[in-house]
Amino acid sequence: MTPELAGQKIVSFSLASAGNLFTVMVYLIVIPLLVFFMLKDKDKIITWLTRFLPKEHGLAHKVWKDVDIKMGNYIRGKLLEIMIVGVAAYIPFELMGLNYAATLSLFIGLSVIIPDVRDIVVTIPVALIAWFQWGPGDSFLYVMIIYLVIQALDANVLVPLLFSEVVNMHPVAIIISVLVFGGLWGVWGVFFAIPLATLVQAVINAWPRAGKELATGN
Repeated sequence: MTPELAGQKIVSFSLASAGNLFTVMVYLIVIPLLVFFMLKDKDKIITWLTRFLPKEHGLAHKVWKDVDIKMGNYIRGKLLEIMIVGVAAYIPFELMGLNYAATLSLFIGLSVIIPDVRDIVVTIPVALIAWFQWGPGDSFLYVMIIYLVIQALDANVLVPLLFSEVVNMHPVAIIISVLVFGGLWGVWGVFFAIPLATLVQAVINAWPRAGKELATGN
């Protein structure tokens, strides 16, 4: 490979990485703002949306009530996941004497909110700090193994067990929803898999009850 070609590939990779990083940073700012305003003006937004719904919306009301409860549980579960993952990273990092262990653990915990963040914004600082502190030795390898193990346990053990409790869904249903919605919409499908599965479950649970109420005239 010629130096010119290598330089072009490095520049192309850098530009692509910068674009991805910029996108992630935008999402980190926009999504919290969106959530804040949706919570702040929830009543106004709901009133505006109900203008476009039929007047008879008993089933929709049941679904909304069920989803509202489970989404509250989901948010609490996500906060608990952030704490567990952050503490799980901080303890081994601190015991090994890794520089900025608390800051890195905080970022690792927050990275569970958006999956892309962990791959782009968090993995690189963890690897660089460990590399500059210890070089390519055993300590660097142990830090990266610990980091990858935490990722694997979070995705494959903690998320199914934790959110099966808070949203009252079986871990199998959560795993299937992650696979299905992730296959349909990629990273954002994985991020919204549990809320979407909660919505589907609420519709399924409310539909038979609505049919029975109509049949009995209640």
